[in-house]
Amino acid sequence: MTDTSFVPDPAHPRPLREALGRFATGVCVVTTMADSGPMGFTANSFASLSLDPPLVLWSPAKASLRYAVFAGAAHFAIHVLASDQHDLMHRFVRGGAGFAGLPPEVTPEGTPVIPGTLARFDCAQHATHDGGDHLIVVGLVLRVATGTGQPLVFSAGRYGSFAPR
Repeated sequence: MTDTSFVPDPAHPRPLREALGRFATGVCVVTTMADSGPMGFTANSFASLSLDPPLVLWSPAKASLRYAVFAGAAHFAIHVLASDQHDLMHRFVRGGAGFAGLPPEVTPEGTPVIPGTLARFDCAQHATHDGGDHLIVVGLVLRVATGTGQPLVFSAGRYGSFAPR
């Protein structure tokens, strides 16, 4: 394997995006309740942060039309998608159907949740931190729900599944 190195250039972000794309991530839908009703956001910027206290994080883009709602959400849920849940991923991207025709369940905190995902983390906003063109949102995990299946994986601009060895 040959290594190629470069200095990231904000004016030309494609090489950095391609390098970051070599790290496979899972795919999530983050949900919250907006003044206009239930809202969702497809993301791959989810990570565990701490077991004690139980903290997770995700990072919405500041350029997103839904940014303000999620940046100010007191409660939200992070849904880890299974490999057969492409339809859910597409519902919550820009221009997707969102919750239309998909009646959500609601947590005691009023957060809309999608049943049947691989895992779900019901959270209270714990902290936010500036992250350049994204906001780092830290959630205190209040509840966890788990399902079965293989995760939906995103790498190098493509979606797929995990094949255990």
